[in-house]
Amino acid sequence: MVRQQSLDILLSGNGLWNTWRQTYADVQAFEPDLHEVNLHGAFLRGIDFHEADLTEANLQQADLQEADLRNADLRHANLQGADLSEANLQGACLHGAELRGAILCRANLTEADLSYADLRGVDLAGGNMKKAKLDHVRFDQTTNFAHDPGAVDHPTPEEKLAHASFPPSTT
Repeated sequence: MVRQQSLDILLSGNGLWNTWRQTYADVQAFEPDLHEVNLHGAFLRGIDFHEADLTEANLQQADLQEADLRNADLRHANLQGADLSEANLQGACLHGAELRGAILCRANLTEADLSYADLRGVDLAGGNMKKAKLDHVRFDQTTNFAHDPGAVDHPTPEEKLAHASFPPSTT
């Protein structure tokens, strides 16, 4: 029942969803259950998904710019090609998530668990990965770790990797 109510409100639009999350604070104790939800290509800009259960969700190609995903459970979620620019993923669990080709420019990934995630071709320019867990992360020479989001030149793959900063694991 709670799951269907969550889905019905979400499908009514971002504004109604965010108002519902703010108005009914007691809902926060139940973590909106969006496990395995299919939101492929959805417009979710500025959505409040903090502490939501989005395990195995299909968020491929979704617009999640400026989304609040603090402490969200995104284990094994498909975020391939999603736009997470300026999203707040602080403390989020992205263990085993598929992020190939995602845009995470200026995203806050502080203390996020990205272990076993696929970051090939991800744009992390200007993102904050302080204390993020990066065990067994997959990335390649197209992954952009540049720290200057205003840069207009296109560095070589070797220069991109030179900017990579992987904090030590806290396990």
